[in-house]
Amino acid sequence: MELQIDRKAVTRCRKSAAAIADPVQAFIERHSTVSVERSVLRLLGVDGVDADGAPVPNAIVESLEAGELARGVAVTFGRALVKTGLEPNALGERIASGALKLAEFRDVPKDTARDAVTGHARKALERLRTSRDERHELLQRFPQLPPPLLYMIVATGNIYEDRTAAVAAAEAGAQIIAVIRSTGQSLLDFVPYGPTTEGFGGTYATQANFAIMRAALDEVSRRLGRYVMLTNYASGLCMPEIAAMAALERLDMLLNDSMYGILFRDINMKRTFVDQHFSRKLNAASGIIINTGEDNYLTTADAVEQAPAVLASQFINEELAHRAGMPDRQIGLGDAYEIDPNLEDGFLLEVAQAQLARQIFPNSPLKYMPPTKHMTGDIFKGHLVDAMFNLTSVMTGQTIHLCGILTEAIHTPFLGDRALSLENARYIMKTARHFGEDIVPKPGGRIEARANDVLSECEILLERVAARGLMQAIEAGTFADVKRSPDGGRGFEGVFARGTDYWNPFEEMLS
Repeated sequence: MELQIDRKAVTRCRKSAAAIADPVQAFIERHSTVSVERSVLRLLGVDGVDADGAPVPNAIVESLEAGELARGVAVTFGRALVKTGLEPNALGERIASGALKLAEFRDVPKDTARDAVTGHARKALERLRTSRDERHELLQRFPQLPPPLLYMIVATGNIYEDRTAAVAAAEAGAQIIAVIRSTGQSLLDFVPYGPTTEGFGGTYATQANFAIMRAALDEVSRRLGRYVMLTNYASGLCMPEIAAMAALERLDMLLNDSMYGILFRDINMKRTFVDQHFSRKLNAASGIIINTGEDNYLTTADAVEQAPAVLASQFINEELAHRAGMPDRQIGLGDAYEIDPNLEDGFLLEVAQAQLARQIFPNSPLKYMPPTKHMTGDIFKGHLVDAMFNLTSVMTGQTIHLCGILTEAIHTPFLGDRALSLENARYIMKTARHFGEDIVPKPGGRIEARANDVLSECEILLERVAARGLMQAIEAGTFADVKRSPDGGRGFEGVFARGTDYWNPFEEMLS
């Protein structure tokens, strides 16, 4: 299936996206955040909690004076490494307990401190690359079925129950397992520690929980003879820390968007832009595929009206991801099947949007989300709408396919609900596997005309955003009808200007 679209308009859209990204990138390069600095410590090997249950990386960063923070935590921590001879985790624990204070080691030369940190940083990056290579080897040994890859959510609050549900979903045909985070975790300015058994609408994202689920999916992968991928969420106030932990534990995908936290969680935009850049550098190095969140626009505003904004966001996400060193094969741009099912020819509009994204971003593993906004509790109609969504996905060559579930809007899905969802998707994917290759849209017909209308409106929108500036455009409510202030929202106090001698060893090594 191939639509005739204005390729020059696509080129102009990318040019506008680059113009939009330029001032954002300039801001990023002049600033850091407390979450970036905590992720540096985590990558160096610092973990655990203090006597009060506060994460050790938080305790260390909070102990820094403003001048030390402006230089980045790495040199100050490196001075302590040199003077004490301790390994990073042991040193971190002693600082967090109050047994040592970083101010005691200021006499260590900066270059000596940097050398000490660099050795540990190289080991961390080697671990990330080893995990990436392990994933590649496992995918060679246990290849997946062809895309669309069936993506299934588990979310009980208890990681051990999630593990059971994930294995059952994999056995029923799921190729990707996503562990939904506990409600509100994106607003926490720290990462919980250890395995967790209580959550609200999901399970806390912790490094221990990542390891538990990864081990279970590796075991079922070997048993089924196909690699089952693992997804979690690198968004919110701890975006780079979660990216670091996910890289260390060989997660395969992370929900990671440049604007989602700003629009839907009221997280400060300056904090978000800085955090997403460093988190994506880590994702690029570790081979993790990001999933962007354009689908969320369609849950707060009309899907037909918001289509140009969805496409514009995809262009912006692509550009910012490229600037973090991410190749197209790791940029999973988002969209969703959210047009009102009562709208005449709504299916044609859905096909137009999905095919337009596929043609504009041919090398990106697009993430296609199921209908949720218009699910009413009528499980029979819901199952039918999900089938139409499944058909759209396979005929337009989507890559990451989040399975819709017939009990959406009623309760947290049971295992049986998930099995029916997977059965529906597997049937459609098989019976219509090559449908898209054998049909030709009518030239100038409804599908093609809709695609070109969306592209044209997207071009105008991107030009307006480029002229105004992205931060100002968000403030004006350009995306998802949500307005946010550049200096408002959660986490703004955690953004700081870099000093002239700022140093982040991982940023330097990954440039």
